[in-house]
Parts: sequence; structure tokens; C-alpha cells
Amino acid sequence: QVQLVESGGGLVQAGGSLRLSCAASGSVFSFLRLGWYRQAPGKQRDLVAQITPGGRTNYADSVKGRFTISRDNTKNTVYLQMNSLKPEDTAVYYCAANEVFWGQGTQVTVSS
Repeated sequence: QVQLVESGGGLVQAGGSLRLSCAASGSVFSFLRLGWYRQAPGKQRDLVAQITPGGRTNYADSVKGRFTISRDNTKNTVYLQMNSLKPEDTAVYYCAANEVFWGQGTQVTVSS
């Protein structure tokens, strides 16, 4: 069992930045494929960024060049650095491990 706890969400103006963190329990963190997903009201949950155990990353087209996912295996934590935020980035952001274990989500609101 892996427990995930997100933090770092909040309200920011368009063009601003936020860094989300997701801390994981357990001793298998370095073996996990980690991802950030988001869900806006009335929409499905979509992948934002993903990082493999080896550090390979992939991003949704809508966030390429603006968001960066990273992981620190010594701290059992995955991060999402979000720059140049847009109102359409407003959503609840979730982290996931192997698409099996999910955090509770953190709200990100970008005002115009």
C-alpha cells in the first residue's frame, strides 16, 4: 500500500507559478511510475505529466514548456513545477503511483 499526500495548491494570478509536492509512504517509491493528473469541474481527469523510475518524463501538450515534473527518491516526493499559469490550468491536481494509488487532490485556481 502506498499513501500519497499532495500539497502546494492555491490561488495565483495568470502568469504566476506554483510548485506542487506529493509525499509518498512506503519503501518502494523509487520503483514507482509517478504522475500528476488534473480534473476541472465537469471534465474528466487527464494526465498532466508522468515520470518513470528511470526519470523519463512525458507531458500533456497543453503544459509542455511550462510545467516540469521531477522526483526526489531520497525524500519519497514527486514535484510539479508550474510556470506561466493560465486560467485554463484551474483544476484539482492529483498525484498517482502506477495509476493505482491516488492522493486526495489539491486545488489550483488561476485568476485572469
